[in-house]
Amino acid sequence: MNDPVLDTPATDLLGLTEALCAVPSPSLAEAALVRAVELRLDRLVPALEVTRFRNNVVARTHLGRDRRVVLGGHLDTVPANGNQDPRRDGDTLHGLGTADMKSGLAVMLALAEACAAQPPRIDVTFVFYEAEEVADEHNGLRHLFVQDADLVAGDLAILLEPTGAWVEAGCQGTIHVRATYTGQRAHSARPWTGVNAIHRAAPVLQRLSEFATKTVTVDGLDYRESLQVVRVEGGIANNVVPDACSVTVNRRYAPNRPLDTAVGEVAALFAGADNIEVLNRSSAAPPNLTHPLVAEFVGTLDLPVRPKLGWTDVARFAEHGIAACNFGPGDPELAHTAAERVTRAEVEAVHERLARFLALS
Repeated sequence: MNDPVLDTPATDLLGLTEALCAVPSPSLAEAALVRAVELRLDRLVPALEVTRFRNNVVARTHLGRDRRVVLGGHLDTVPANGNQDPRRDGDTLHGLGTADMKSGLAVMLALAEACAAQPPRIDVTFVFYEAEEVADEHNGLRHLFVQDADLVAGDLAILLEPTGAWVEAGCQGTIHVRATYTGQRAHSARPWTGVNAIHRAAPVLQRLSEFATKTVTVDGLDYRESLQVVRVEGGIANNVVPDACSVTVNRRYAPNRPLDTAVGEVAALFAGADNIEVLNRSSAAPPNLTHPLVAEFVGTLDLPVRPKLGWTDVARFAEHGIAACNFGPGDPELAHTAAERVTRAEVEAVHERLARFLALS
């Protein structure tokens, strides 16, 4: 029986992207796509060692080279937004996952097959992992580092996130903090007998709305920071003075300071709250543009560079002492939108540059 993921030739990168997009893989439901990717990679044994752990597949060359590059891509997508079925319009492919990031997965599969046919100048690890688009506790790359860090070790990691074939260096850190304000319930007709918790939170909302964010330059790249209230909750009924109110903020900060410092800065904004809770916290990653392999990747291919605004798993590699950057096909501004799409030229350009870097072409 014909299986497009298995049977579409690597020379047809847009067709392979379409085949991958036709296999639904929303976060935590990637099993069918994992199996298809695993079967395609199994054809490359013994030239590549293929290992599966949970819904993650790792394929590695073992050529004894003195350097190793890790190419990583997540298998999951965000929920569909009326765009679950891939659709061709000439050399443009529309649909969920086209940019974020099944076109990147197609490039990885094609490069893996090329490595099996023609040994690259650098050892290469291909990491296909689950659950990047949801809470960190589910992230497949996180589990791989915990289970067997050697599987994902290397000297440079390149994540094929959509970047429009730019190198997006480093990434911002991200923090979510929730502050709770308490009051005392009362009938809304007699509010003076209680304390309105939402009113108590009003000064901090004003303070947060007036907070001046900065653009911070790190290694010549401008990281534009942000601070946004993303959730306000309080009240139980329309005739009851609320006795609790919570305010949640998301802080995106530049890679010029430690995570603990950034967390402390956000917590200080909630002075007067009855309780402050850090819901999650992720480190930023430095650009590492002077790292020998990063400089070689950028310089030999004359790639344009800009800062990564947002968090990606480059930070996870950075935490383990591995320089990392983002480089993949597709417009990052289209990710997670109903208008998501990628072109044949975009996919082929990224493949050609990575193949040249690995000396596969």
